[in-house]
Amino acid sequence: MATLYNRIQGRSVERLSALSDGIFAVAMTLLVLDIRLPSATVIHSEGALLNALAAMAPQWITYLMSFLTLGIFWAGQQTQLNHLGEGSRDLTWIHLGFLFAVTLVPLSTRLLGEFIHFRLALMVYWANLLLLGAMLYWSWKHAEAHKLIKEETPPEIRAAICRRIFLAQSLYAIGAALCLVNTYVSIAVIVAIQLNYALAPRLGRERA
Repeated sequence: MATLYNRIQGRSVERLSALSDGIFAVAMTLLVLDIRLPSATVIHSEGALLNALAAMAPQWITYLMSFLTLGIFWAGQQTQLNHLGEGSRDLTWIHLGFLFAVTLVPLSTRLLGEFIHFRLALMVYWANLLLLGAMLYWSWKHAEAHKLIKEETPPEIRAAICRRIFLAQSLYAIGAALCLVNTYVSIAVIVAIQLNYALAPRLGRERA
């Protein structure tokens, strides 16, 4: 009975996609809710408010970076799900592991925003990115191995999905390594990588 149940569990890709949409939406909302505005009790002039907003720069930077992160990984996951003919129990749990990593993004973002000068905070954030990429790569390779991908999906698309994840993670690793120079340099490179992936389709470029 257990074996039969395991075979019929998690077959609906649509339900997995719906759950993913909800979790991504909550994580994106938490990002902005974690931004702490200056207290009205200590702001008594336009200049003081401007200075307080400027002091929040680390929060604004990490918010932008993480919103891009979640947008890119949401698009990546949806691309995979759109090419699946059906799901499976194991694939569902791999994607739940991916969504677990998604729920950690607001936490790693806040840590980096609070301690933006510390390399350890940047490395924790990068570890979150690495976990997201690893789970997404695992899910696609699992789907390939167990013939869950739609038969009409051409080989070049199958290869492109894996290549995109590998390339992005390699670039993120380079960006994270630059924290040895300066954490702001590292963040700037990661944001530049994200903007490239987010804006490339609009610029008419084909990205693998």
